[in-house]
Amino acid sequence: MSKIVILGAGLGGVIAAYEIRSAVRREDDVTVINETDFYQFVPSNPWVLVGWRDREDIIVDLVAPMKKRRIELVVGKAEKVEPDAKRVRMGDGTFVDYDYLVIATGPELAFDEIEGLGPKGHTQSVCHIDHALQANKAFETFCKDPGPVIVGAVQGASCYGPAYETLMIIETELRKRKIRDRVPMTFVTSEPYVGHLGLDGVGDTKGLLESEMRERHIKWITNARVVKAEAGKMTVEEVNEDGSVKQVHELPMKYAMMLPAFRGVKAVYGVEGLTNPRGFILTDKHQRNPKYPEIFGLGVCIAIPPVGKTPVPVGVPKTGFMIESMVTATAENLAEILDGKEPTHEATWNAICLADFGDKGVAFIAQPQIPPRNVNWSGSGGWVHTAKVAFEKYFIGKVRAGKAETFYENAALALLKTYKLKH
Repeated sequence: MSKIVILGAGLGGVIAAYEIRSAVRREDDVTVINETDFYQFVPSNPWVLVGWRDREDIIVDLVAPMKKRRIELVVGKAEKVEPDAKRVRMGDGTFVDYDYLVIATGPELAFDEIEGLGPKGHTQSVCHIDHALQANKAFETFCKDPGPVIVGAVQGASCYGPAYETLMIIETELRKRKIRDRVPMTFVTSEPYVGHLGLDGVGDTKGLLESEMRERHIKWITNARVVKAEAGKMTVEEVNEDGSVKQVHELPMKYAMMLPAFRGVKAVYGVEGLTNPRGFILTDKHQRNPKYPEIFGLGVCIAIPPVGKTPVPVGVPKTGFMIESMVTATAENLAEILDGKEPTHEATWNAICLADFGDKGVAFIAQPQIPPRNVNWSGSGGWVHTAKVAFEKYFIGKVRAGKAETFYENAALALLKTYKLKH
């Protein structure tokens, strides 16, 4: 019998718990450590910001489905991973021992790296349900006396889709409330061009997203480095290709949502051989850490180099389909190891994405995620909004039922059928 511990119950951690439980032997113990006893569907947070969803719509209680799948749920904050002792030290001083550890913590949000950034400063966030609910309260206040809006992603960010979604969803809601004419909007991003997405673009995401912004009268600043946010103003440096400052913008703002840079969580940060200097988990092609092969990493918390050099730091996103492929590889490799074999499975790292704009949206397929690609396609239309709503409902239902394995694969196959019909 082996004890397998999964640290984190976000998208990757929840799916990993279900898939690993199915893949390993019945006598093996599977335990999940998470700060809360619930799962939150983070992709819905832009809808929460404008009041289209509430907390109970996107929260799933994990106690019942985990128990149903014979998975122990330990609720508490992990203080430190101690790989030499093969244990996780908890915030209350207790320890959770493991034979194999799967790290799926997601990131720590580095709001503190920019003055005035984040929910405790002068910008809102959609990275957590609590942030989104706070952003919604601020949005309702804003709508009573509207003014300039700034949305985007700061230097070092590695998640850009939610920034575009939030921008367009806010714009859609402002039109519904008939106050759009009173709100100048600016998109501020570290990307070298609109639609880069940390992936050097997919299909014609540049053209599609620029066209959408022109149609909606949204200005944009790329190669942007946010200096600070303060009450009523954001200072942004626009950077040249050689890294020199092209122009300093003093942007007025009455409401702002900026995605922060990510770093590794404190429980793993600084553990030599386990993480890179930014705190992200180092993994090989089998999702294992080279120094500690009994530790696996998957999801947003793992280290991936950028697709290329950019004037302002731009990270690579870890999309849902990509994360699921890491989960499957991890589960199958664990099963092989427990059977006395060497691991053979590798993640596919393909990207399938639906970006909702409130009334329509943009979808893309990147196979593989890092160019050059075998499939490099993007499309847009009202069907994307419809698909994203259906996606949310179906996935949350699957998590509640304890059956979220290979969900993204099934969704990807459906989107691939759309692609093939168009080609």
